[in-house]
Amino acid sequence: MLPEVAAEAAPEIPAVPAPTPAAVPRPMPRPMPTPSPRPAPVPGAAAAPAAASDGEPWGRVDDDGTVSVREGDQWRVVGQYPDGTPAEALAYFERKYADLAGEVTLLEARHRRGGAAASDLRSTAGAVRERVTGAMAVGDLAALEGRLTALEEQLTEATAEEAQAQREAVEAAIAERTQVVERIEAIAARDPKSIQWKQTTAEVTSLFEQWQSHQSTGPRLPKSVGQQLWKRFRDARSIIDKHRREFYSSLDEQHKGARDAKTRLIERAEALAPRGEDGIGTYRDLLDQWKTTGRAGKKADDALWARFKAAGDALYGARADRETAEVEASKEKIEAKQALLTEAAGISKERDTTKARTLLTGIQRRWDDIGRVFPRDTERGLDDQLRKIEQAVKTREESEWKSNNPETKARQNDMTSQLHDAITKLEDELAEAEKSKDKAKIAKAKDALEARRGWLKALGG
Repeated sequence: MLPEVAAEAAPEIPAVPAPTPAAVPRPMPRPMPTPSPRPAPVPGAAAAPAAASDGEPWGRVDDDGTVSVREGDQWRVVGQYPDGTPAEALAYFERKYADLAGEVTLLEARHRRGGAAASDLRSTAGAVRERVTGAMAVGDLAALEGRLTALEEQLTEATAEEAQAQREAVEAAIAERTQVVERIEAIAARDPKSIQWKQTTAEVTSLFEQWQSHQSTGPRLPKSVGQQLWKRFRDARSIIDKHRREFYSSLDEQHKGARDAKTRLIERAEALAPRGEDGIGTYRDLLDQWKTTGRAGKKADDALWARFKAAGDALYGARADRETAEVEASKEKIEAKQALLTEAAGISKERDTTKARTLLTGIQRRWDDIGRVFPRDTERGLDDQLRKIEQAVKTREESEWKSNNPETKARQNDMTSQLHDAITKLEDELAEAEKSKDKAKIAKAKDALEARRGWLKALGG
């Protein structure tokens, strides 16, 4: 890119009469500044030549200081520089050309680098074209216009691509923002009774933050579309806010009702304190009612339960005190029952069942006279030991009854007589079979005879 060369300032002079086309500042007769060295040419940038490639100059200076620029086969007056040399006059207007060429080069470089919107560069290129067309400068103005034309064609194509990309970005933004709207509408459509409000509130806050982020960083949506989406989002959020307020209002009423009900139960439980252990049954009924009263809020529930439990602890504490006293009082009773168990263990050595029963009955009466003992587990253990001794005596009695029962004996004698008759008959049949030497009859008679003798032996006959 060619650097801009600042034109020297010159004092204003009175306008000169025609034929000069315009009043041009006339420099004072003073030393000219030393021109700065020209930088290396930039690719795509044309220098400001004093002559065309065909050897023809781009500018000329008349005797009166009028400067003209060649445009094709024609010459156009660009200004006057009467008080300087022709070289100074041409240099002045060539610098103007260099400034214009530098603007064109800068635009070309900005387009190559990217980053600037093509539509903005097109607007700038149009402004530069207005300055190039009919410019009061000496140089290849037609080449500059050609470069501008080529650049504008590229910018037109790039503008179309940018417009397409912008449309796609807008469509994507609409789709993304629509998705946010649909998510919050889905929340608004839920049954308020099934919503976990703490989690849902955080979700709605996140969706609103996404909306704000899209709005600040995303492409600008068409006004009608943006307003429609925002209205849907706003309406859904309003519905959610309404449901949340209604939920917490209803929850407050429920909590208040539960607090009142639990307070009444506490007062009834605390009133049981004078009854001590006898109030435990009623307290359990109150506890069943407590479980159905619902929630009163965590802090309130914790405080109310502490009071209700304290009232129950007082009742159960009274029972614990009584049980402790009973356990202490049962120590001697336990020792007495253990002594009876030791005595009862000798019953098994008594061969006379009737006498054994008499001994056991006496122990049982003394056992009952001692009374209940505590704790209950100890009592159950002692009772189980005595019950085993009772069962052993009962088993002996049943066995003797079966063996001495007259009816049983009569049936047994009748069976024995029948077996004796059967054996006599089978002995005769065996003798007959042996005489006939029939092996089959002999074997059959022997088997039957052995079976009847076995039965007789089992009956003790």
